[in-house]
Amino acid sequence: MRIAPAITLNPDQRAALEQRARSRSLPARVVERARIVLLAAEGRQDKEIATTMKITAKKVSRWRRRFLSLGMAGLERDAPRPGRSPKITASFVRHVVRMTTCQKPHNATHWSTRSMAAAVGISEASVRRIWHSHGLKPHRIETFKISNDPEFAEKLEDIVGLYLNPPEHALVLCVDEKSQIQALDHTQPGLPLKRGRSQTMTHDYKRNGTATLFAALNAANGEVYGLCQERHRHQEWLKFLRLLHQSMPAHLDLLATTMRPTSIRRSNAGSSGTRGFICISLPPVPRG
Repeated sequence: MRIAPAITLNPDQRAALEQRARSRSLPARVVERARIVLLAAEGRQDKEIATTMKITAKKVSRWRRRFLSLGMAGLERDAPRPGRSPKITASFVRHVVRMTTCQKPHNATHWSTRSMAAAVGISEASVRRIWHSHGLKPHRIETFKISNDPEFAEKLEDIVGLYLNPPEHALVLCVDEKSQIQALDHTQPGLPLKRGRSQTMTHDYKRNGTATLFAALNAANGEVYGLCQERHRHQEWLKFLRLLHQSMPAHLDLLATTMRPTSIRRSNAGSSGTRGFICISLPPVPRG
């Protein structure tokens, strides 16, 4: 005759199990498991407990072993189950991924969940799960630009190193420009927001030509310096550099990194002071 392993309870475990066995608010399965362990601790065998509680001996044996291996925590929840076997095989998933990345639909620029589901014969939700698990977003397109400068990598390392480790007594500025900005204005002034009424503005506007914005970012503290000009010539560019030169503390040298080709490399652009102003031209940076 097979003898089930004995269960020995300490006072704390017995008190907790008896409280669970008497509880009327806990789930029935938790109460049942507590009663199984209490009866097993009295020395009863699995078949006897199964007859008393009108359950199967296999169930009694399962929770006896679970308590011996995991203690009280093993009675709180069921063990994880493998679940239903997937209907979509791994090879079919690879087929969907390959179609998404290597083919295009005949009547569209990219796949949608509905068109892919109709093409491969599965549900739209299944296509969405496959795309999500593989990080696929066919509806999104990101632009990029590759530099033609053969020394781009070396220049990029120099500039990143300048940002991360600037020279002593120097201020690093990242300078850029935005041209052809449309200067728009509404034809009539709008009404401000008030209780019971939203802010209003006219649907039409008038054009005031275009403007050019020059801006410099202080790499140390994130402060931005800007200047708007009506024209886009090298004279306005030099004016902005001189403005930066006059606005910064006199005891600091200025290092400006820019995308704009310029004839200035090192100069004393201010009317007073002898500090240096170094302007470094960069190649176009790829954007992805």
